[in-house]
Amino acid sequence: MFKIISNKKLAPQIFKMEIEAELVARKASAGQFVMIRIDDKGERIPLTIAGIDGKKITIVYQVAGVSTYKLTKKKEGEALQDVVGPLGHKTETKDIGTVCCVGGGVGIAELYPVAKAYRSAGNKVIVIIGARNKELVIFKDELSKVSDEMFVTTDDGSDGEKGFVSGVLKRLVDSGKKIDLVYAVGPAIMMKVTANLTRPYAIKTLASLNSILVDGTGMCGSCRVEVGGETKFACVDGPEFDAHKVNFEELMARQLLFKEQEKHACKIRGILQ
Repeated sequence: MFKIISNKKLAPQIFKMEIEAELVARKASAGQFVMIRIDDKGERIPLTIAGIDGKKITIVYQVAGVSTYKLTKKKEGEALQDVVGPLGHKTETKDIGTVCCVGGGVGIAELYPVAKAYRSAGNKVIVIIGARNKELVIFKDELSKVSDEMFVTTDDGSDGEKGFVSGVLKRLVDSGKKIDLVYAVGPAIMMKVTANLTRPYAIKTLASLNSILVDGTGMCGSCRVEVGGETKFACVDGPEFDAHKVNFEELMARQLLFKEQEKHACKIRGILQ
């Protein structure tokens, strides 16, 4: 059992949980994830590690179905059945120059350890984050402390500038700012647009894919995605891939795989989506 240190609401439907998981924390690095189970009858939930501090790890989750709804009800001092990890490959954060970290929605939380690691390796770090509105902007203070430049966008202009992360990125690139790497995490459509934007400029771009994961070990095949014409498994081959080679259309189609089942499960339990 893994003790819950805290479980706090960050924004509508978005929560941050700190978990005592000493062995996971000891081995974890930026970019990796864990598979959790709430209880012995619960499903496995893949969640990116958003922070590592001594014996504890931080995860950020968005209510998307029955299991994540149940997770919101867990209180400080209670425990989770399983926290398995760290899983996936860690982010390679050598000194390469200027790294632009682009995040959207709940994916913003993953940028914190990634941006921190890139900066610790000697890189200049530019952070661009975006959300639908001010209420949904998360990890703003944390990211400002590990970046050299930071930009916030919202669809409605309620925080930062009105527009999308891609608009800021294009403006920076067109202005002649030298960017050696773009790291993107968030909604698949955002990562696709980012990849399409950087491709003509030949800027290396990584995408941390949010494929559906069931077992996290590469055995089930749920997270398969086409990268460079080859089938890859996000859990064991990723989660980070060359964004210019990812088949985002396939990724987005596979993300809908269990939507009807999720809706049905929520409906019979009286959970609003």
